[in-house]
Amino acid sequence: MASFASSHCILKLFLLISLFSSCFGSRIIGRTLGQDNQFQLLEYHKGALLSGRISVNLIWYGKFKPSQRAIIADFITSLSSSSAPAQTQPSVASWWKTTEKYYQLANSKKPSSLSLYLGKQILDENYSLGKSLTRKQIVELASKGEQRNAINVVLTAADVIVDGFCQSTCGSHGSSKGAAIQGKNYKFAYIWVGNSETQCPGYCAWPFHQPTYGPQNPPLVAPNNDVGMDGMVINLGSLMAGTATNPFGNGYFQGPAEAPLEAASACPGVYAKGAYPGYPGNLLVDRTTGASYNAHGTNGRKYVLPALYDPSTTTCSTLV
Repeated sequence: MASFASSHCILKLFLLISLFSSCFGSRIIGRTLGQDNQFQLLEYHKGALLSGRISVNLIWYGKFKPSQRAIIADFITSLSSSSAPAQTQPSVASWWKTTEKYYQLANSKKPSSLSLYLGKQILDENYSLGKSLTRKQIVELASKGEQRNAINVVLTAADVIVDGFCQSTCGSHGSSKGAAIQGKNYKFAYIWVGNSETQCPGYCAWPFHQPTYGPQNPPLVAPNNDVGMDGMVINLGSLMAGTATNPFGNGYFQGPAEAPLEAASACPGVYAKGAYPGYPGNLLVDRTTGASYNAHGTNGRKYVLPALYDPSTTTCSTLV
């Protein structure tokens, strides 16, 4: 899914299957930028999409500085179209609008809509499950968030090892059955993203770090001056798009359900026009800091966000 890996890298794919949860999409390491991928239509498998007012709850596992938590929180807030007037264009909100086209295609006569807002933030700074986590434990952490109408995001600190992290994936998303609410069980969607700054920045924080494989172009300056957190934003953005359009494993995707290409992963390594393997594209550059970006967010933030597959044009859509 990331273009920094050369064609010599081996793609390793995971499927977590358990009685109570399933994992559908991953931020995969080593998927090369295939020209065919950009123009193949993502098939709709008739499953439910997230709709209505959905809280995005952040579960911080390990030690994060308040300034680091603010980078992610501001990104989530920036997704809402209600914050768009305060954002300079191109904006995070305008990037997210591409996902609305999937909802229109799913039901053109009466399309549903999705409204995201920043919900609870839960801190687990004492590593309650240790510093080495299984995928089952990720779901356990995700269940600490809301059990209904929610996307629960688990963010693991730089010193936390997660099964598959840096070996084959930078993050993943799936769904799990929550506790019974008024006698009825609901599913909640969850996402996991790891901070790769010390473990594998050349994999999961590219283009803000020298790539582990492939062309050794100079890394870009991270827009929030934090290689690990700015890398997490890219991976989180990709997985948010996958969650919205394929929350329960039967929405929009291409290929096998256990290793799907989704709204963002169908456009690997593309961040701006002119992108090619090893080059993210012609991003904007802040004249003062020299940082690269392609989207403005709330509180004066700048971010680099991945291209999204636009089902109306069957191309990878970029903001710049």
